[in-house]
Amino acid sequence: MRTINLIARLWSWLFLLVMLIFFSITGTGFFTVRNLGNIMVTSTMVMLMATGQTYVIITAGIDLSIGYTLGLASVISATVMRDLANAGLATDLSILLGILAGLAVTVIPGLMNGMLVARAKVPPMIATLGVMGIVRGAAFLLTTGKNIVGDLPPGVREHLRLVGNGSLAYRIPGEGLAWLKQPADLTNEQLRGLERLMPYPIIIVAIIVGIFAFVLARTTFGRHIYAIGGNKEAALRSGINVTRTLTIIYVLAGFLAGCAGVLHVFRFTAGSPMVGDSEVLNSVAAVVIGGASLMGGSGKVIGTVIGSLIIAVLQTGLVILNVDSLWQFIVVGVIIIIAVLVNQLQAYFEKQQEHTA
Repeated sequence: MRTINLIARLWSWLFLLVMLIFFSITGTGFFTVRNLGNIMVTSTMVMLMATGQTYVIITAGIDLSIGYTLGLASVISATVMRDLANAGLATDLSILLGILAGLAVTVIPGLMNGMLVARAKVPPMIATLGVMGIVRGAAFLLTTGKNIVGDLPPGVREHLRLVGNGSLAYRIPGEGLAWLKQPADLTNEQLRGLERLMPYPIIIVAIIVGIFAFVLARTTFGRHIYAIGGNKEAALRSGINVTRTLTIIYVLAGFLAGCAGVLHVFRFTAGSPMVGDSEVLNSVAAVVIGGASLMGGSGKVIGTVIGSLIIAVLQTGLVILNVDSLWQFIVVGVIIIIAVLVNQLQAYFEKQQEHTA
């Protein structure tokens, strides 16, 4: 029984390992430094959103609005950068103010979610569904449904690409390393073999996610989150300010979605109201696959990171195998169901151990 329980605890790690082996054998060019780096960069936006979703799900809640919060942050950020740069403000300052504007706007849906869930006692799914509609409408009204892409000044786009697509080091196999800047005048063959080592988006996201993991695991605030998810009434009686804690959690989830939106602007030099539409399912999937219970009270950020990587590996592997992208939704849905079943199996074995102890 201990072996089965151990497998249930570590199944996401084992599943990631099995997928890496499977796609390395079946997919040409899958297991390369270049492709593995791309997979990690691809996972960064989901990883940010899923980290916020982890906080929410541990309290037995869910946030359906973070997908469109991501989109709203991206269009606000890109719009501010464009307008300020076109008005003659320095490029660096325009980008900085665009980042701040994109992050600041995410406080509004986060606060609305927190107030509805914590004070008005609206079920999280209903509250965040309503806020999702408001945020979606606001993003489409601001952009008339179009992406903010072609009208960004060239100077702004160049600076955004430098961070969003840049790396700490570049390696051309057999020709050594280049630091901070991609080598110039590369042939097409060298460009195809160019390996980006430590892309900036991975470094930035690792720092942010690391901070949130530390807060959840090591601080009093983190312990309050687990206490609320385990038993809200007991948490209230023990003196925890449940209303304030829940409100902060939803604001943080919105903030991390905003970080993902700003990251999108840097990576694609564009803002889009629809960019996070499909990422909500992936964020929930990453959290559940990572071992968090939808009933609340359990979950870790490191598990969510593994869940995010599983989704990115799966998507990339299916593309390399030339599988229709629509199958990705089906596969992700199946994996969510498997994850829930494994969680229930783990809970069953833990109860059995308690009875026999």
